Amino acid sequence: MRMSGQTAKSAKMAAFKTAQEGTIMKTLFALATLTIATLNAHAETVGDVSTTFRWIGANNKIVVDVFDDPKVNGVSCYLSHAKTGGIKGTLGIAEDTSDASVACRQVGPITFKDSFPRQEEVFSERSSFLFKHVQVVRMADKKRNTLVYLVYSDRVIEGSPKNSVTAVSVPMNQPLPVK
Repeated sequence: MRMSGQTAKSAKMAAFKTAQEGTIMKTLFALATLTIATLNAHAETVGDVSTTFRWIGANNKIVVDVFDDPKVNGVSCYLSHAKTGGIKGTLGIAEDTSDASVACRQVGPITFKDSFPRQEEVFSERSSFLFKHVQVVRMADKKRNTLVYLVYSDRVIEGSPKNSVTAVSVPMNQPLPVK
């Protein structure tokens, strides 16, 4: 069966429009991902200790990072987590264990940059080549006027029940600006 010139032209235009929409959606997805990534805190490494000697590649280690809460001035969180060494670790394709701990402290006067939800991710770091992340979530305990921080590891299919929690008390005369 043969298409008329007009029908073929319409089909080509429809295919072009569909491809163009796909490109726009990919661009919007990339921008959204970048925006979300920049909203989360960025960590600085404080130090590390070797836990296993490796003949080839980097040693296994425990790394201690620090990040400031992006919406709460005066609160810093220290995160310790495992880093796998060896050849895979050196190449960045190893999967780190789900062992992590967090300790958040008041390091200056607490002020709030903006209101925030009752629960919000404040930090995320890749811990495997593709599918695993270590995340820190801030929770607001309005009754006790306290910020609670939880660290855990997730994976696309199955996360880990290993977690750690810490809390920072805020003076009662300074209520939490929860949305």
